[in-house]
Amino acid sequence: MLEIERKYLIQSMDWMNEATIAKHEIQQAYLFQDDEKSIRIRVKGTKAFLTIKMGKGISRHEFEYEVALQDANEMIQVAQLKCLQKTRYEVSIQGHTWEIDVFHGKHEGLILAEIELLSSDEEFVLPPWLGEEVTNDPRYLNANLFKSL
Repeated sequence: MLEIERKYLIQSMDWMNEATIAKHEIQQAYLFQDDEKSIRIRVKGTKAFLTIKMGKGISRHEFEYEVALQDANEMIQVAQLKCLQKTRYEVSIQGHTWEIDVFHGKHEGLILAEIELLSSDEEFVLPPWLGEEVTNDPRYLNANLFKSL
């Protein structure tokens, strides 16, 4: 499946005034990663997912599979991986769901907003609390944030 995603820094905490659809505690680790491919294990609440991503930029191929929570935790433990930890808030703004990631631990203070689109030229409303777009800045890829743990 092709994932089309845009990513932004947050410039104000006004996003907290938006109606939250969902809130999840997430921990994720990377079993493999290079500049254009990654295999991630993510624990999101009581569910776990194995995700393969390929490509760069706004459009990447993504394949995600639910796995048993116990298996995910064991993979993280056996591989002796540190986990990237964040709280994800989902907010709805004019027909689109924004995912707001509030990072914890070493990346405390970093807050990113992501929106998934159906096409790279799809129009959407930019909320006033968004800052700089960082979609093409590799420093803000979760895989690269994970490397610095």
